[in-house]
Amino acid sequence: MFARTKRLFLRPAWPEDAKALSAAIADEAIVRNLATAPWPYGINDARQKIARDAEAPAREASCLVFLRTNGAAELVGGVGFGRWNDSINIPEIGYWIARRHWGKGIAFEAAEAVIAAAFLSAGNTMLGAGHFIDNPASGKVLRKLGFLPTGEIIPYPCLARGCEIDSVEYRLSRDRWLDRIGMYREAA
Repeated sequence: MFARTKRLFLRPAWPEDAKALSAAIADEAIVRNLATAPWPYGINDARQKIARDAEAPAREASCLVFLRTNGAAELVGGVGFGRWNDSINIPEIGYWIARRHWGKGIAFEAAEAVIAAAFLSAGNTMLGAGHFIDNPASGKVLRKLGFLPTGEIIPYPCLARGCEIDSVEYRLSRDRWLDRIGMYREAA
């Protein structure tokens, strides 16, 4: 998936991105809030993630997030949607942003582009998401995107922490998303 937003460029990771990826994500404050990233995170972890993402099914997307600048674009995060483990029934979105870019609306902007692809290009009718209970900032982003809490808090594995952490669960339907962005919806 490739996408351009007002400030960002999203694209799949390439092997030559491994060094920049490992530098951007190698922060325990980031990785501890992700389900599948190890800690510590090194160059080989980045290479393995890039290789796994290249093999992902066509109905899933994983992108690096680059801040468009007047010079070379800066890798500032990652975003995607897919079924991250066997217990997931619907695709989930996930994202991370490098710490020095927190609070700038980048997660929201990148996730909006991925949600559009998930609903319009991949044909999904429902998306899930969750955040670890000790990461309420991610919940703010999800609610701003239109996700609704399901009322469920489930134990979810966190590789970096080596245990399960309670995750607050959310859902977003295609119809709700279309209403939120003001797009015309065909009558079924």
